[in-house]
Amino acid sequence: MAAEDWIPILAAFSASASTAFLIVLTRDHHISLVLRRDDLRATQAAHSVPTPRIGGIALLAGLAAATLLGAPHHAPWWQLLLLSVLPVALAGLLEDLGLRLKPAWRLAAAVLSSLIVVATLGTWLPRLDVPGLDLLMAWSPLAIAFTVFAVAGVCNAFNLIDGMNGLAGSTGVITALGLTALAFHAGQPDILHIALLAAAATTGFLIFNFPQGRLFLGDAGAYTLGHLLAWIGILLLIRAETLTPWAVLLVFYWPVADTLLAIWRRRRAGRRSDEPDRLHFHQLVMRALEILVFGRGARHLANPLTTLLLIPMIAAPVLTGVLLWNQPLAAFTALAAFAALFVATYLAGMALAARRGPIQAGIRKAAARTLRPDPGIAPLPNLGDRA
Repeated sequence: MAAEDWIPILAAFSASASTAFLIVLTRDHHISLVLRRDDLRATQAAHSVPTPRIGGIALLAGLAAATLLGAPHHAPWWQLLLLSVLPVALAGLLEDLGLRLKPAWRLAAAVLSSLIVVATLGTWLPRLDVPGLDLLMAWSPLAIAFTVFAVAGVCNAFNLIDGMNGLAGSTGVITALGLTALAFHAGQPDILHIALLAAAATTGFLIFNFPQGRLFLGDAGAYTLGHLLAWIGILLLIRAETLTPWAVLLVFYWPVADTLLAIWRRRRAGRRSDEPDRLHFHQLVMRALEILVFGRGARHLANPLTTLLLIPMIAAPVLTGVLLWNQPLAAFTALAAFAALFVATYLAGMALAARRGPIQAGIRKAAARTLRPDPGIAPLPNLGDRA
């Protein structure tokens, strides 16, 4: 890229970091919004100090600054894509500010944002690299419906991993860099540039989210990040006929895998698929670190260390997708292998926890507090049940 191409990227990072700094600096003036949300007692809470959840504002500020400084010159479609995020970002921000919205309303906002992209850019998933299904994808109503469903799922997936220090942000950066590499392979410099913008804006926020967790993406940030990254991947598939969708799915592997596992275990336990719990992969890792290594009073260590331990697991499928970007069968095989490893590791951890006396005792206490969580430590429910 030319020297001037880096100006919007630097602007995205600087504006995001500056806005995040201002949010943290003025924390005492708006933290009451978090207290009204009662975030510390949320089922999936992973921190013990009231923390701003409006990091999405920083992310949007970074992307807007980059747009003002030349990003549309490299990608005329970028302005429309950025505008399309407004419904889902607004719905998420209302939730972050304490105005509780039903999941159905946030889902509707995500669907509306994707429909705006479909209507303005005339784009949707062109293929799945699955014999037979690709014939069905040739029928545009079905392809559009599948695309909207998939993007909404990615939005929700990023939201589910927000809350652990650095986890959603680092996953977003790794995913954006994976898309950057795919765009390089596919010879798409404009998409490469936009993917770097997303990585830069997310990194600016991440400075204040890891390791201390002074600011979180919140619903607005997580939905915005998921929406933009998902559509960047779709645009890549449309532009590059040799790029396989399986490679793109590998780039999005971790948040998607975590979400599918959450749906499966909740359904198996007879709960609603959108009912929060404390059994996500990252929450189990953090709880194990608390009980086996640091002790119950060291969440400030267990929380960021969980992210550090998971980053290699998040990055491995992304790197594999980049390497196998034009090899459908190999990419599908790799995806199946990662899925099997993910499930096996999770189930092995559950089984080990059930056999360990100290862990089991801690988990039973956590289950007893499920309806009245300790605001200092967000315990996990009993791993012995079939959740």
